[in-house]
Amino acid sequence: MTRTAFLFPGQGSECAGMGKELIAQRPDLADTYYRTADDLLGFPLSRLCVDGSPRDLEDPTVAQPAAFLTSMAVLEVLRGRGLEPDAVAGHSLGEYAALVAAGALEWTEALWLVRLRSELVATVGDRVGSATAAVIGLSRPDLTRLCAETRAATGQVVEVAGDNEPRQTVVSGQAEAVARVAEEARAAGARVEWLRTGGPFHSSLLGEAEAEFTETLIATEFRDPAVPLVSGVTGGWVTTAAEAVVALRGQLTSPVRWTGAVETLAASGTDRFVEVGPGRVLGGLVRRILPGARVHSTHTPERLARAVDDLSATTV
Repeated sequence: MTRTAFLFPGQGSECAGMGKELIAQRPDLADTYYRTADDLLGFPLSRLCVDGSPRDLEDPTVAQPAAFLTSMAVLEVLRGRGLEPDAVAGHSLGEYAALVAAGALEWTEALWLVRLRSELVATVGDRVGSATAAVIGLSRPDLTRLCAETRAATGQVVEVAGDNEPRQTVVSGQAEAVARVAEEARAAGARVEWLRTGGPFHSSLLGEAEAEFTETLIATEFRDPAVPLVSGVTGGWVTTAAEAVVALRGQLTSPVRWTGAVETLAASGTDRFVEVGPGRVLGGLVRRILPGARVHSTHTPERLARAVDDLSATTV
């Protein structure tokens, strides 16, 4: 029996104009989500989603709410066709959208948390001078060793920040140290891709931000997930509201365990994955973790329609 997981992307999947065609086809989404987001945040996020330039989206305090909001709009389209997931998961930022899809968090509360999270991390990034890079082709143990050696040599923080798939690991920290690790990784035969995150996500540099963010998390109403939810922090299941709070709290300073999250979904019988929101990053990662997996993206109206048709055909 087919089991379907909805996956929600993080920062890096956003692109200029990502809400334009969606709103053109579903004008009701403008009032339900986009204008509500504008009022809540106090700036024209809807305009930036529709007409914003790539430069506008370089700011994580814009890019992260925009990516989250796009995922919410796509989720509404899927639900409007009667389509619901058997399980959900989100990559970093995407975990907030996953919690909404699981019924554990109201979308407006999640949007507010996303905005605050991005502001706190950007502040730390500006203060310490941060960088983030994906390293392809070097094992995690070797990369962990390089980070430790670089930290000992420079006195700067650089850490493994994410396990995206078996051959791709993310490092994050202070810019000079990350650059040195990248140089050493290239010398060892790896490929390095620089990521525009605007802060040292998933690193110990965010310890103070984590403490401040926790105060807001505790004041936010969470519910037990109504849909099975896998945490990107632990790679395991989140079954209670308290566990959801712990996962979001630890997310700032803990690495993303995306390989583990996808493998947990697969072990539960999940054999179809729908990337709900902008981009196709997660689909590519899933295919490398689970060769042969059925993966749908929804980042264009055409692909969204194709996903709806396929999901509808197997749920009738």
